[in-house]
Amino acid sequence: MPGSVTIGHHLENPAMVEHADAERLAVLLDELGHLLAVQGPTRLSDEQASALLGGADEGRTELAHWCRGLSARLHDRL
Repeated sequence: MPGSVTIGHHLENPAMVEHADAERLAVLLDELGHLLAVQGPTRLSDEQASALLGGADEGRTELAHWCRGLSARLHDRL
């Protein structure tokens, strides 16, 4: 198990995250993506989604996709 995970792209300054924190972040992002996308009583409300989007009313689907994608990339690095 590595001690840390680097997050970033070649044009950005990377951020180092402890391995345990990266695992926790990956799970959190996956669950957030699920709660944004799922239908039913556990779905985040439109108000909650808007708050995550900085007040925008649109973009729930894109944010859910981004969360799940980033989660998958983190899991691949762990």
